[in-house]
Amino acid sequence: MRVALRVAYEGTKFFGFERQKQGRTVQDELETALLKTYGRPIPVVSAGRTDSGVHAVGQVVHCDVDPNIPVENIPYALNTRLPPDVRVWEAHAVPPTFHARKDAVRKRYVYRFDTRPIRLPFLRAFSAHVPGKLDVERMTEAAHYLVGTHDFRAFRNLGSSARTTIRTLFRAEVFARGFDVFFLVEGDGFLYHMVRILAGTLLEVGRNRRSPEDVARLLASGRREEAGPTAPPEGLWLFHVFYPPHLLPDPPAVQLFDFPEDIR
Repeated sequence: MRVALRVAYEGTKFFGFERQKQGRTVQDELETALLKTYGRPIPVVSAGRTDSGVHAVGQVVHCDVDPNIPVENIPYALNTRLPPDVRVWEAHAVPPTFHARKDAVRKRYVYRFDTRPIRLPFLRAFSAHVPGKLDVERMTEAAHYLVGTHDFRAFRNLGSSARTTIRTLFRAEVFARGFDVFFLVEGDGFLYHMVRILAGTLLEVGRNRRSPEDVARLLASGRREEAGPTAPPEGLWLFHVFYPPHLLPDPPAVQLFDFPEDIR
């Protein structure tokens, strides 16, 4: 029986999602819990890898399990065997051909900036500290240029092996809530480090170090060296992965402590 699992994790103590030769990964923890639950090795396939330090609210994985545990009980069965920084919060039976990565039609990421003058210790793992006021209006204007189908060569890691750098973004929005500034981006796919480079570029706009129109010029030039820096991983959250409704229903709204409601 093939199932899709929605998984949340705190990325701080992980070397990313995908199994590595060395270092703790989310994939290792999930597959260890599945082994303990079903008594045999069960590999998982994710909607996409996340880097070391990056968090997820709604990562999706698929795997093939035995039908001895009702689908609605799978999250509880796995969570009793998972460490506290990983949780399975939904399980759905899906068609045997369902593929967590290939069938995904949209992904939503959120990047969080903390502008407090002094960083609060308990926020250090969940946001990028950028003390000082950011011009959210300018950042919003810059983000508007990102929506649509574009060549995002300027916003990819130079080591990216993607066959094409064309991507479509459906949303690119900036929200402010107190000292926190959130950048939400939703698209059909993302290049390696693309969201973090977009966040780093918008940060420079918010600090008045470049104009909003620079984003349009970067899309036209495709020159990575002209874009902003790669923002640190701790501010990035993989929020949701979306699929055709007949394969997997949309995730329910998730309200995270102080995230704006528009992000859910």
